[in-house]
Amino acid sequence: QVQLMESGGGLVQPGGSLRLSCAASGSIFKINAMGWYRQAPGKERELVATITAIGSRNYADSVKGRFTIFRDATKNTLYLQMNSLKPEDTAVYYCNQRIATIPQASDYAYWGQGTQVTVSS
Repeated sequence: QVQLMESGGGLVQPGGSLRLSCAASGSIFKINAMGWYRQAPGKERELVATITAIGSRNYADSVKGRFTIFRDATKNTLYLQMNSLKPEDTAVYYCNQRIATIPQASDYAYWGQGTQVTVSS
């Protein structure tokens, strides 16, 4: 069994910063691609940023230059550093990690519970 625990959301003023964390625990053999997604009220869930096992990163155009995705493999933890936040960044943020629980098995996409980020003055 694998669990993802997110933390770091909250209320911040425009221009401020937040760092989200997503820690994986349980029966983990290998973590492959990881990513952050967000869903604003009345909108579909959208990709924010992804990172592969070898560190290749991809960002949505709306967050390029402001957000940074990184990982600490020793802690099985994924991070999202968010700077220069804007009101339109307000959403519930979800982490996603593709995890194989045993050798030679396919990985499976696990999701965190979501953390609310609100950008408002």
